[in-house]
Amino acid sequence: MTTASTIGYVRGDATAPLGKGVKVIAHVCNDVGGWGKGFVLAVSRRWPEPEEAYRRWHRERAGNDFGLGAVQLVRVDRYLWVANMVGQRGIRTGRSSGPPVRYEAIDTALATLAGHALDLGASVHMPRIGCGLAGGRWESVEPLVTARLTGRGVPVTVYDHD
Repeated sequence: MTTASTIGYVRGDATAPLGKGVKVIAHVCNDVGGWGKGFVLAVSRRWPEPEEAYRRWHRERAGNDFGLGAVQLVRVDRYLWVANMVGQRGIRTGRSSGPPVRYEAIDTALATLAGHALDLGASVHMPRIGCGLAGGRWESVEPLVTARLTGRGVPVTVYDHD
């Protein structure tokens, strides 16, 4: 029986996760195939694979599970994975009504991510997911991270960039 732990908060870069062992960097993507603003730029500066995999996943979506709440794990190093989690409906435009974040999709994705992390024996590292371009509020996301990840014994570190 695993015990619930708390989320660790640090100042730093989530693309350079701290600690030892297997790590998963988790972030939120949109459901329209767009990759070009926000945290994904930092991911792409370090590794080409997550963007390539996401774009292929979206392009071939008629034959796969791409959609709100889906998770795609991409290995970028021996002990490092990136989790592309679809938790945003569309992208914010001048005509948008409300933020594109979808909390229920983030919740579903985090539940799936927990299973992967437990299978890998991995810790999870993330920025404040869903709270940048997606327009979400951390007060709404944090309880999902706690319930789905730390509540199941998955260590989580959240990075606040300087």
